[in-house]
Amino acid sequence: MAVSIDDEKRVALFKSIGLNEQKSWETLKNNDITRLLESTINEAKTILSNENQISKSIGNLLYSLSTKSKQQIYHLHKYLIKYICEEKIKNEQQLIAAIDYLLTNPTEPIDQKALEESAGIGVNVTIDDIKRVVKEVIEENKSKLIDQGYNFSMNTLINEARYRLKWADGRLLKNEMDDQLVDLLGPNDLQPNTKIHSFAELVGEALNFHKPGENYKTEGYVMTPKTLDLMREHLKKTGGQIITRFPPEPNGILHIGHAKAINFNFGYAKINNGICYLRYDDTNPEKEEEKFFTGIIDIVKWLGYEPYKVTHASDHFDQLYEWAKELIHRDLAYVCHQKGEELKGHNVPESPWRYRPIQESLQLFEDMKHGKFAEGEATLRMKCVMEDGKLDPVAYRIKYAHHAKTGDKWCIYPTYDYTHCLNDSIENITHSLCTKEFQSRRSSYYWLCNALDLYCPVQWEYGRLNLQYTVVSKRKIVKLIENNVVRDWDDPRLYTLTALRRRGFPPEAINLFCARIGVTMSQTILHPDMLDACVREVLNLNAPRVMVVLEPLKVTITNFPYEKMTELTVLNYPGEESRGSHTIKFDSVIYIEKSDFSENPTKDFKRLTPNQPCGLKHIALVITIQDIIRVSLFFSKKNYFI
Repeated sequence: MAVSIDDEKRVALFKSIGLNEQKSWETLKNNDITRLLESTINEAKTILSNENQISKSIGNLLYSLSTKSKQQIYHLHKYLIKYICEEKIKNEQQLIAAIDYLLTNPTEPIDQKALEESAGIGVNVTIDDIKRVVKEVIEENKSKLIDQGYNFSMNTLINEARYRLKWADGRLLKNEMDDQLVDLLGPNDLQPNTKIHSFAELVGEALNFHKPGENYKTEGYVMTPKTLDLMREHLKKTGGQIITRFPPEPNGILHIGHAKAINFNFGYAKINNGICYLRYDDTNPEKEEEKFFTGIIDIVKWLGYEPYKVTHASDHFDQLYEWAKELIHRDLAYVCHQKGEELKGHNVPESPWRYRPIQESLQLFEDMKHGKFAEGEATLRMKCVMEDGKLDPVAYRIKYAHHAKTGDKWCIYPTYDYTHCLNDSIENITHSLCTKEFQSRRSSYYWLCNALDLYCPVQWEYGRLNLQYTVVSKRKIVKLIENNVVRDWDDPRLYTLTALRRRGFPPEAINLFCARIGVTMSQTILHPDMLDACVREVLNLNAPRVMVVLEPLKVTITNFPYEKMTELTVLNYPGEESRGSHTIKFDSVIYIEKSDFSENPTKDFKRLTPNQPCGLKHIALVITIQDIIRVSLFFSKKNYFI
């Protein structure tokens, strides 16, 4: 296959703006970008006084414009090209801001004044400005820097400096930051590019939570006359240590959404020298299995976390039962006989048994415990109003089911609304972190702890993590397994954490993904591509490169540019010569992956076709098809020789 003369001219044009040869040939693989970059360079040459000499800084911005802009504003590129050539747009930040402005204002005439203001065009950030701001940021974090050295999250410093100097050149800002850090800390002896920032490092310090013992400073926290005494007692037990917990139900395998909860609870405790419990919320015996108990802790450890202690909600069933009787004694709970369907929805009428005598409720609750009612015939309800207005949540219900840990000791089981806050109180949790759907339970959480005069932790809600095009609902996955659509919880098509592990996803990539999305109050719905990008980033650092062709397709290069077979040196890790290299042979006959060629391509097919050339990896050559030879001897399946 021959390299065309036109392609060679385009490569020369691209190299004239500062692209290296490899990048130039790679650019040719994308026809749309090639055409746009070619026209962008030619237009820039009509503006510049010395049209044959485009500086590397201008060239980089022209390339960024061609690769990062959108088709709907191609007709407005003349404005941006002019600003770039006049060096009024000086860096990537300004260019991206200008593109964003035009995307929201895509029709002419363009308000150039508004465009310039939105993108900082003409704003001159000097090196002295950069030095001053970097010095201020480092000074503000000096004590932590001296204490932690280069283990300090440097992104915090860079982000703060960029916030203060929005239009500063990012490269100059980073270089100045590095120089001043060397002056303060000495040379950085940590290995570059070998550390993936953890969830704790990226978001742990940024969360503006209360300090242990200062629960009452949290908005919405409910105090009683006993709160401060209980808080002092709590601090004596904990020594002021931050304590969190990860409380999954053992009724299924953890999925990608749980990874965020694991990282948040364990990571926040870790960054603050605290501890985190793994607590199984085993209050629903019908759906719990031993394999789920072992599977959960296995995944937690796989992600790199070690629980301070493994506990179960059922560890405290006896104490929870005594507290339930205490609620009845205080006329704060009662036995109710309304059916489950009568309690669904909002604006449920008040129970006709709400004001029954205390002794009657106590006796009936004992009868519930001793199996004198059928399932659904009686519940214990608390006299409180939930945040969503729902009246009197259920505290206990009857279930004749074998429990994985307590066996057949109990036939009444506490609900989440009753158990969760009391277990948090028993374990002296300082920060009860849960997803947003539990916000409606916050009022009953505080009410129940205060009703029993117990230490009351702070509940803090954050948005759930959801991925598009995935099924993570335990109920739906169970149905898929029962209907033989998937084999089990670790079927590679699922986004359970066992399935991702089976697919080869490194745990560092999942933790990095959780760190990147951070913690917000709003629900997060992301494309799986973002998770894939984190996997690539981790593997890029840790996986040595190899090459393989699974379905070989023979290619003969008719104008092979070398006299004989040659060897190419390929780095084991791109860009890191110190980590070694290996050689691969390159000859006039090579084999490509069959899927990289299409004789009748679809519109979005970007690899080799009869009318579309394609570049070869690790060598600056582009091949085009001259002839296709089909051989089907001994094979029912066609083999192609190009």
